[in-house]
Amino acid sequence: MSTVFNFTFVPWFRSVAPYIHMHRGKTFVVGIAGEAIASGKLQAIAQDLALIQSMGVRLVLVHGFRPQVNEQLKAKGHAARYSHGMRITDGVALDCAQEAAGQLRYEIEAAFSMGLPNTPMAGATVRVISGNFITARPVGIVDGVDFQHTGLVRKVDVAGIHRSLDHGALVLISPFGFSLTGEAFNLNMEEVATSVAIALQADKLLFLTEIPGIRIRPDEPQAEDNPIDTELPLAAAEQLLAALPNPQQPTDTAFYLQHCVKACKAGVERSHIIPFALDGSLLLEIYVHDGIGTMVIDEKLESLREATADDVGGILQLIEPFERDGTLVRRERNEIERDIANYSLIEHDGVIFACAALYPYPEAKTGEMAALTVSPQSQGQGDGEKILKRIEQRARAMGLESIFVLTTRTMHWFLKRGFVQVEPEWLPEARKRKYNWDRRSMVFVKKLA
Repeated sequence: MSTVFNFTFVPWFRSVAPYIHMHRGKTFVVGIAGEAIASGKLQAIAQDLALIQSMGVRLVLVHGFRPQVNEQLKAKGHAARYSHGMRITDGVALDCAQEAAGQLRYEIEAAFSMGLPNTPMAGATVRVISGNFITARPVGIVDGVDFQHTGLVRKVDVAGIHRSLDHGALVLISPFGFSLTGEAFNLNMEEVATSVAIALQADKLLFLTEIPGIRIRPDEPQAEDNPIDTELPLAAAEQLLAALPNPQQPTDTAFYLQHCVKACKAGVERSHIIPFALDGSLLLEIYVHDGIGTMVIDEKLESLREATADDVGGILQLIEPFERDGTLVRRERNEIERDIANYSLIEHDGVIFACAALYPYPEAKTGEMAALTVSPQSQGQGDGEKILKRIEQRARAMGLESIFVLTTRTMHWFLKRGFVQVEPEWLPEARKRKYNWDRRSMVFVKKLA
């Protein structure tokens, strides 16, 4: 094994480990568009889902079958009809949907049963359980359009799904439901997945889709590595949705977004839109901080708070690379433990992504903001400004009239945020005695209104 591989694999594995721990025991509902299966992606997706399940995630898989039903209809010389973004399911379409669902269920179960050597499925045992977990009701007549055998979710068998998950199975749900009288209804995969996620109060709802994600600000320059918005606050998603026309096609921006918003508003912590065209997109979205698709999230899930003794290790891990390259002055663990009450931080998904400390000098009515650090993974997302505002709030609450920083490299960031440069002689006497003249740090002060 090459040394280069060691140096790339070990840091990568350590970086994903927090997400492996975090997601163990969590429930994810995954909705796979029928187009993903039609494009030959099923085997790779099944391998990734088996890997995710092996790391302790409880999985519910809901498959779509839009292109498969259309193919069956075409073979029978029958036209596919849609209205209001839903299929109009007549008798012929219902037969085609039943045939397509049966065939797809067989293909999916077969994909999870493969255990060939030298593949990610080697040694994996994935038990798939499917059943009548969905009770449906008819859509009926909408704006004069009779949807016939097209239905909506009336009820989800939460207890039955939980029993299957508790036994270590992957639950497979087809977009079919039955009424209390035994009548079959063709359902929308996206609506089924959303209803199941809400009923289970799942930790994540993930759609594997034809679209790469959502770009809410198309006029702004795109990032070179990802042209879409990887994180979309729920409020911004709602605002965007209100400005969009009602979706008719799965490629319409609002098509999947409406379900993500609905799920988040109903208590599902995070909803994702992920491209199935990219190999491993599920793994990238779940186990890499920035992900690869668009995640709709309620901002309340991000924690901006004061630090506790339990955060010492996370703070050390965050600031260590910046101490190593000389951006920050080195701090020993016992020093951070002693001063932990001075620190504020931003925690996301159980990982600390930003921090700063406030050291007050009450006699001079000022305070030093020290160790301001933002993880490279979240730079450019406003975490630095959030921490700065928190430090300013704490300083005002102490009756301080200004805050100051010492820096050798990030002077422009502070100048843009209202700081002005002063000579080191400006420093409070107690701080001036500890000033390192060899380091030649510049001093910047901001007056607090």
